Amino acid sequence: MTKFAQTMHAAGTPVLFAMNAGMYHKDLSPVGLFVENGHEETPLNRDDAEGNFFLKPNGVFYVGTDGKPGVLETGAFAAAKPAAAYATQSGPMLVIDGTLHPRFEPNGTSRYIRNGVGVRDPDTVVLAISRSEVSLGSFARLFRDALGCRNALFFDGAVSALSNGTASIVGGSFPAGPILAVESSEH
Repeated sequence: MTKFAQTMHAAGTPVLFAMNAGMYHKDLSPVGLFVENGHEETPLNRDDAEGNFFLKPNGVFYVGTDGKPGVLETGAFAAAKPAAAYATQSGPMLVIDGTLHPRFEPNGTSRYIRNGVGVRDPDTVVLAISRSEVSLGSFARLFRDALGCRNALFFDGAVSALSNGTASIVGGSFPAGPILAVESSEH
């Protein structure tokens, strides 16, 4: 059982699956916005720097206090100020209002296992992880063209991981910062 699964099991929370959900520092703290149970633990990060997180536009995945999910570009999130029960900031955006990120090549040479999140409609969140190495362009097209998401956000690359709550299905050999867990409502 993974350390994450052990923690969830000890807390009595039945986890259906979990994946890493955004960039993090060496101490595993989030690089950008992180909100848990309505409490902002890390503020929105609008800095400029190197790396995928800062390949703008980047964005935020959130679940509002009304239970509705969303993915917004960071500036749009800052302007809208949605009341978030949960939120994680990462980057780059994969799909922005139905358009692929402007810096992506259709099949670039940077290829990794990748994971991300999209919102198909106000009631449907789509989480995806590749089982093999893919480019950002092909991963973004998966969300837009195959999964029907008008907005989607890249979570991570080489360290991407997916757990079924008791074992790692993809990746999982690296420590992870922010984690998105989907719990059973039957507890």
